[in-house]
Order: sequence, then C-alpha cells, then structure tokens
Amino acid sequence: MSNEKITIAKRIAKELKDGDVVNLGIGLPTLVANYLPDDVDIVIHSENGILGVDAAPDKSLVDKDLVNAGGSHVSTKHGACFFDSSISFGIIRGGHVDVAVLGALQVDKNGNLASHKVPGKMIPGMGGAMDLATGAKRIIIATLHTNNGSPKILNELTLPVTAINVVKTIVTEKAVIEVTPEGLLLKEIAADTTVEEVQSLTEAPLIVSPDLKSFDVAA
Repeated sequence: MSNEKITIAKRIAKELKDGDVVNLGIGLPTLVANYLPDDVDIVIHSENGILGVDAAPDKSLVDKDLVNAGGSHVSTKHGACFFDSSISFGIIRGGHVDVAVLGALQVDKNGNLASHKVPGKMIPGMGGAMDLATGAKRIIIATLHTNNGSPKILNELTLPVTAINVVKTIVTEKAVIEVTPEGLLLKEIAADTTVEEVQSLTEAPLIVSPDLKSFDVAA
C-alpha cells in the first residue's frame, strides 16, 4: 500500500467523532479502520450487511467467510451484527449513516461527485455508490490528488455524475479541502507541499483559509 494512501487514511481518521456510524467505501477508504485514534469509538457499517467492522485482521486470524463489500477480509468488534442487503440499504437510505468515506474519480467545485463509471469501461454495477452519496449525513472523499498528473478536483465533472452537491470534505495526500457555498476552501496542506503546488494540481480555484494549517501523519 502506498504511503500516499496511508497518509489519506490517517488524516481522515481524525475527522471521525466518538459514536459516529461510518461507512467506509471500497478500496482506499477501508484503510481508515486501521488508523482510528484509541479514544474514538465508532461503528463501521459495511453495505453487504455488517455493523461493527474492525481493523483488517492479521493473516493468521483471517476468517475466509468474513468480508466487506469489496471482498476484503475484515474483523469485527464485540457485539457486531450481521443482516441482509435490504436491511443494510435501509440503514443507508434511512439516514442512519453519519459519515460515508468514499473514493472518487472526480469531484468538482460544487461538491458534485463522479465515482461509479468511466465511459467505455466495463463495470459490474454501481453498488451502493449513489445510495451512500445521497443517504449519509456527511460525505468525505478519500482520493489521490491527481490521476497520473491530471487533476481530479475540477471546475465541472467530465465523467458521469454519481451525485449532485453532496461532497463536504475532500482529503488527499496533498490537502484537506472543504466544499463551501463560496467555493473550495483549502484548510490544510501536507507538511511537504505548498499552497502553490496544491493549486497547480487542482483545476478548480482554491480559497486559502486564513487559518491554514499543515498536517504530517507520517509517524
């Protein structure tokens, strides 16, 4: 796993509050479970039917029948419960998920999200992408800042839209950005970068917070 993805997961873990019900999307977002602070107790929801997911298990402790929505092996906390997809999506659509941490292909300056389809490429289905994006109370995007150098944070989406005006926070290996009515607010930058570098890698204009901070989660 790349250091950049671990950086993103560690920083997002700091966004979660005690008592939150949190869905961690497939891929990078699932790493967040491995870096939660000791003093934060959250309930992790997996859309295939689990409440109480814990950090990734040690290889010697893997239960081959216990997986998340992406098919990766997981462990569970004491008191975890299991249920079918209808109940799982009832939890999502009923507004019972406080935070969804989702990956993204693109995000734009208005908080619009593209995450489920690249034109011309085969996909098995969109899964819970639209349900989570519209059903959770807060959407945090976990993504690398660019796709091989091409900006992923844009003025307007160019890929099929997954959900409109839903993204609240974007966390990359370079920055923490809030979506506001005035535009994209740059709240934090990584300790090894600059505002100028972050803007050069971002198509949409950034508003630099007067309280701009730096983050370093390498430890």
